[in-house]
Amino acid sequence: MPERWTPDNWRKKPIQQVPEYPDRQALADVEKQLATFPPLVFAGEARSLKKALAKVANRQAFLLQGGDCAESFAEHGANNIRDFFRMFLQMAVVLTYAAAMPVVKVGRIAGQFAKPRSSPTEKRDGMELPSYRGDIINDNAFTPESRTPDPRRQLDAYRQSAATLNLLRAFAQGGYANLASVRQWMLGFVKDSPQSRRYVELSDRISEALGFMQACGLDLESHPELRTTDFYTSHEALLLGFEESLTRIDSTTGDWYATSGHMLWIGDRTRQYDHAHIEYARGIKNPLGLKCGPSLKADDLLRLIDILNPDNEAGRLTLIGRFGAEKLGEHLPALVRAVKREGRVVLWSCDPMHGNTITSASGYKTRPFDLILKEVRQFFEVHAAEGSYAGGVHLEMTGQNVTECTGGARAISDAELNDRYHTVCDPRLNAEQAIDLAFLLAELLKNERSSKPMPAVAGL
Repeated sequence: MPERWTPDNWRKKPIQQVPEYPDRQALADVEKQLATFPPLVFAGEARSLKKALAKVANRQAFLLQGGDCAESFAEHGANNIRDFFRMFLQMAVVLTYAAAMPVVKVGRIAGQFAKPRSSPTEKRDGMELPSYRGDIINDNAFTPESRTPDPRRQLDAYRQSAATLNLLRAFAQGGYANLASVRQWMLGFVKDSPQSRRYVELSDRISEALGFMQACGLDLESHPELRTTDFYTSHEALLLGFEESLTRIDSTTGDWYATSGHMLWIGDRTRQYDHAHIEYARGIKNPLGLKCGPSLKADDLLRLIDILNPDNEAGRLTLIGRFGAEKLGEHLPALVRAVKREGRVVLWSCDPMHGNTITSASGYKTRPFDLILKEVRQFFEVHAAEGSYAGGVHLEMTGQNVTECTGGARAISDAELNDRYHTVCDPRLNAEQAIDLAFLLAELLKNERSSKPMPAVAGL
């Protein structure tokens, strides 16, 4: 039997991806202060998300999860949050209309500040400094002062998360998500996109349907599901001291919940079954995600599932594959078969971003859009072949007009990456590319619903 769980049990375990804070007392003081702050999210919200994810696991909904690779303090602003939310609504309505089923909307936002790194240090021009690990830990500027982990940044991350959540709740519940405004969600720079015509046609059909329902006597104002939406937040549970400080007992159930976000996931670099991150995650009642990369073996996955979801509860655990287009076919089928054979109830989601990162000829870290599409398509093909359900996608994307991933409807080239390459971490889909991907997903979901042959994708 596992030992009784407490939020600080992880401190007794080996741990990966931990920054070295030079002032341990300052770190302890910040964590103590955070423990007095109000929760960012509430246990009831996390339970609602788990119920929604249970519907996905039972093939009754689809998960759309996405957002920044790592949120930044510098880019925090109302317009950026609004544009991200607008893009998310556009993608969700495309998928909902195509699949004729609910779309569970989970953002990588209001807490996605910390990033694992392949090396603890970085060298430039003969100088070696700690790697940038996200704004909650240090700064991207390549100076000793900026790269020194500073615990006070956790307070800034908390405040930014609170402000972001406040605005997201207002957008989701205050009328901005009204289906009558579906045409207005389109971002300005996307209006000239080759995909804009398809979106306008879809929004016109939705508007016509709403008009028809009104003509039949249906009072649309009396149906909040047409005027509001549920939107949840998620992030990687990497900085465990921060997570521990915001782990609280729910007064209605007596269970522990992470109140830093509705859903937390464990990364591919920190999923060792006997290490700190898994130990922390097993004790909270939030929905959990687990990143699954090429090095994960079927037996190890089953062991992790048993630790993280011992009651085999639908909606508790989302397995997020991040293999790469060239490796998914080799690794995913065996994992799907093992999980199905053992009767484990999980939600399968596809992260087509992390396994398809390359360095371009111009020296930029990028992700070719055709490889992203290819991995998504293969993900659906594998699940169809194995009698499983391709239940979601997990994307790094932004509502900003960036040029970070090559390809897409405008065929962004290697030479154009320099135009608007704004990320300080990993390359993101811009809104145009994200909506392009949503239309591909829509075709795949329609195919799954109708069991017709899969649509061809140009260039794949």
